[in-house]
Amino acid sequence: FAMKEQMSSRRRVLCAINHQAADRVPIDLGGFQTGIHRRAYEALLEHLGLEETISILDPVQQLARPSEAVLQRFHVDTRYVCADAPQGFDGSIVPRRRQGRLWHDLTDEFGVVWSMPDGGMYMDISHHPLADASVEDLADYPFPNGADATRFAEVRRRAAALRDETPYAICTGIGGVVYEYCWYLRGLERWFMDMIENPAFCEALLDRMLAFWMDYYTGFMGAVGDLVDVVMIGDDLAGQHGPLFDPTFYSRVVKPRQKALVQHIRSLTQAKIWYHTCGGCRGYIPELIDNGVDILNPVQIGAAGMDAVELKRLFGKRIVFWGGGIDAQHVLPFATPAQVRRDVKRNMEIFKPGGGYVFNNVHNIQAGVGAENIVALFDAAYEFGFYDHD
Repeated sequence: FAMKEQMSSRRRVLCAINHQAADRVPIDLGGFQTGIHRRAYEALLEHLGLEETISILDPVQQLARPSEAVLQRFHVDTRYVCADAPQGFDGSIVPRRRQGRLWHDLTDEFGVVWSMPDGGMYMDISHHPLADASVEDLADYPFPNGADATRFAEVRRRAAALRDETPYAICTGIGGVVYEYCWYLRGLERWFMDMIENPAFCEALLDRMLAFWMDYYTGFMGAVGDLVDVVMIGDDLAGQHGPLFDPTFYSRVVKPRQKALVQHIRSLTQAKIWYHTCGGCRGYIPELIDNGVDILNPVQIGAAGMDAVELKRLFGKRIVFWGGGIDAQHVLPFATPAQVRRDVKRNMEIFKPGGGYVFNNVHNIQAGVGAENIVALFDAAYEFGFYDHD
């Protein structure tokens, strides 16, 4: 496209996240919730005629790390910087044979085991280490040290290189998973039972998770807080049909911990706070704004209560929408490229007026999405994203 860009990527993103109209809507690809599955990426590379060695960004979600060639082809305005695992942590994926089948297991820092069968699509949790724990057991459980300085030893160098040598906005990898990691440790069914039968356990575990993340962001923002533009945190609070659990439990138990973390991060950086929750989260948007969240992702427009027009009208001046560019459940995987273009154009026209909008797919681009549709998605985002484009 022979479009004339008037801003650097970083300036464009800063305008958008400060509710100002830039030359065009910024485009994001390559994060842990805004990425692309390795199988879809393989097909995309073949379609684009690119030969690359694919690097895996996230083994659990099987996300590829998009190359600079792909990011530039799609006019992507963001780049990512992540802290490292602490020195001494072995995050190796271990092959194990179980019941006559080869599995690939990863044990994370918290002791949660993630597993995927050979040839599988994703890793799922196969071991919840606190499934049978009591409140008293939490005091002895070996939680990782969020303040471990080896996490942050190299991250400033990488962030400074992005700031000094590229024009892009800098985002952090996802973190701050105060609520969701609790059920990873406990098991989802048991955690939901705890909410009713054993709320003291929930509160004690949430407090341990909050302490970890408070320490983590003290170190992380100490290293890069003056360099990054967006700090990404999140917990899934909703599903396709609305909240995943009683919103009163959120307000009474979860929200105070999340708010404490958001306010802590805000005290350490001028970067905007980006919050991820899937699903029909409309009822939670005022709560997130009150917590101090600046940006909502992914804006799952196909979920209950997530009408794009209403979201923009009700909240467009109070929170930035990062996503919602297409119906990712029905249109992107199954429609024609022409239909993809039309859906992007329609949603762009809703979200882009006045700024406060960054374009990406609703969550990660999944395996099976055709390369032609991926190209149509990003080409349409670029073409229809210009504020002077008729």
